[in-house]
Amino acid sequence: MSTQSQGEVTGTGQLTPRRSIWKLLAMAGPAFVVGCWGFGPGNLTTSIQAGSGFGYALVWVVVAATVLMLVIADMSVRIGIKSPVSLLTAVKQRFGTWVGYLAGGAVFVITLMFSVGNAVGSGLALSMLVGGPPLFGTIVCTIAVATLLLLRNVYTMIEKVMLVAMALMALTFVISAVVAKPDWWRAAEGLIPTVPAGSTTVVIALIGTCLSANAAFFTAYGTQERKRTEADYRDVTVVDTIPGIAAPGIMTTLVILVAAKVFNGPLGAENMVSTIAGLAQVFEPVAGTVGTWIFALGYFAAAFSAMTANATAGGIMLSDALGHGASASTKTARIFSGIILTWGVLITAIFGGKSPVALIVLAQSLTVLTAPILAFLLVYLSSRADFMGNLRNRWWQVALGITAFGVVFWFWIQLIIGFFN
Repeated sequence: MSTQSQGEVTGTGQLTPRRSIWKLLAMAGPAFVVGCWGFGPGNLTTSIQAGSGFGYALVWVVVAATVLMLVIADMSVRIGIKSPVSLLTAVKQRFGTWVGYLAGGAVFVITLMFSVGNAVGSGLALSMLVGGPPLFGTIVCTIAVATLLLLRNVYTMIEKVMLVAMALMALTFVISAVVAKPDWWRAAEGLIPTVPAGSTTVVIALIGTCLSANAAFFTAYGTQERKRTEADYRDVTVVDTIPGIAAPGIMTTLVILVAAKVFNGPLGAENMVSTIAGLAQVFEPVAGTVGTWIFALGYFAAAFSAMTANATAGGIMLSDALGHGASASTKTARIFSGIILTWGVLITAIFGGKSPVALIVLAQSLTVLTAPILAFLLVYLSSRADFMGNLRNRWWQVALGITAFGVVFWFWIQLIIGFFN
């Protein structure tokens, strides 16, 4: 049989099999898990604050951050394909055990920060859907996620949950944008980089979610879990990496546009939406009382999916860093995932009742603290010819990777300066 009838020969000389559309779609998964992790309640809350407080001015932040996120996530996918060992194991082999501990600890700290926003958001969303106190909703969601993580085929089940959640969120926010009818010309002007006065914290929070180095880092683990090969790379890029990373960026942009239109932004930093009641009203002017339900449904999907992905990723990567296995099914990973979930509930119980939206945004911005080291490791490892072979970075990928590192490092500096002012 000829090569053409079997598939296509790639530039690496490997035969890429032709796949039916259903087999191609079945390859989607790891990047959507990462996308759901990033598009949690913190992202949604920050997006609404960006639109209500600064109108269309911060659209460029989301677009630029999403492009850079796609670049470093692709690096992680290629590392997952080429590396014979897990990513943090590779880090320890290349840089020393202590660097692996540092990177794993950094990811774990980030997941603790994310867990707070996820816990607060899930409780608020469930409370809006079915009633009852938000803390009770947080506890219910936490128990549901913990139960999910105890299943045997944990990662496979999580992928399915994330795909459904992403589809639900996409439907919700696309409908909201269609109904709201934002000013598309003003939105286009928002592609011109500007940083309005008082927007620094919101910008940092947007960067922390749309350019999430820890989420990109985890992509390698999902890739290895699915046993992707070099011959799969092109198809994985088309049906998983690009749509999985681009979808959260598109939804974030849509939410900013809707909030800008509904609240007639820019209202300024002092007047941007800062209560959950204000967040819930974002869709009511354009869809009546059903608008609040639409918001709550999308908010819940974002919070629950992010809570699940966050606890899973944090548990896996810290377990791997400590040498106890790189699978969600290991005892160590489950223990650390439980710690992450517990931390989110505790902080929510202590501080969530006072200013939940402010707590979500603060927790979101703190995720930038450990991003530079993770971005550096991804760019460095994926650029090594002796490690990556034919899948090593090209010059333009290196350039964009360095740009991504520079962005997260710059905002890391701004965050540190902000702590002392």
